[in-house]
Order: sequence, then structure tokens, then C-alpha cells
Amino acid sequence: MKELLRTTNPTIIPFATAILQGEGIEVFDIDVHMHTLESTLGMMPRRLLVRREDHFMAVSILRENGIPLHD
Repeated sequence: MKELLRTTNPTIIPFATAILQGEGIEVFDIDVHMHTLESTLGMMPRRLLVRREDHFMAVSILRENGIPLHD
């Protein structure tokens, strides 16, 4: 597994997930429960991981769709 995206923006993870899944890339949102616990503060970033072999393609897809890879 390799980290693809880290953000505190609550809209980017679902958008990136939908795009990548549409391209056949499996994604893993590993901080979804921690982010929910502290969602009122918005300080803890959520992370999106992909398989190591899918990372290069996933980065390219997100860039093509204007999704920032870093906050």
C-alpha cells in the first residue's frame, strides 16, 4: 500500500475515490473513523491509499482531474 492523498478537505476524498474506482483502481480510506470523531475541528487529515502497483496511474488520473495531491 502507498499513500496517494492526504487532506483535511472533506469533499476531496469521496471525489477522488469515485474517479479512481471508475477507472478500476481500488482505494482505501484509512482515516475515515478518526476524521468522523474530530470532524468539528477539521484538523486531522484523511488519507487515501492505493496498491503500490496502481500508484503511478492513480497520481496521473487525479492530476488530470485537477485534484490536488497535497493540502
